[in-house]
Amino acid sequence: MNITYIVCPTAIEHMDANSMSSISNAKTLELIGEFWDTHDFTDFDTDAPDVTFNIVGAVPIEADLLASIEKHARLRGVSVETLVNLWLQQKLSEQTQSKAA
Repeated sequence: MNITYIVCPTAIEHMDANSMSSISNAKTLELIGEFWDTHDFTDFDTDAPDVTFNIVGAVPIEADLLASIEKHARLRGVSVETLVNLWLQQKLSEQTQSKAA
């Protein structure tokens, strides 16, 4: 997997001549990048806290269908995401029940 990072030019300007990365001992952002291209953070992870996060997927929806879903969500006073999740859960439950019968 390729990940592209965009570095703000002002961040480069704020790194003064005496600055240095605490792990790589690199003095420039380019050298820090080169260091991390060949090293794994877990080799240096001594006291970093564990982090949890949600992975969100996107599913393309036809514009007219989305407009209809948005209308139904507004009428029910819920977000589009909540309504879609509810409807999908209901549909999956129906499918599971019909297969069991």
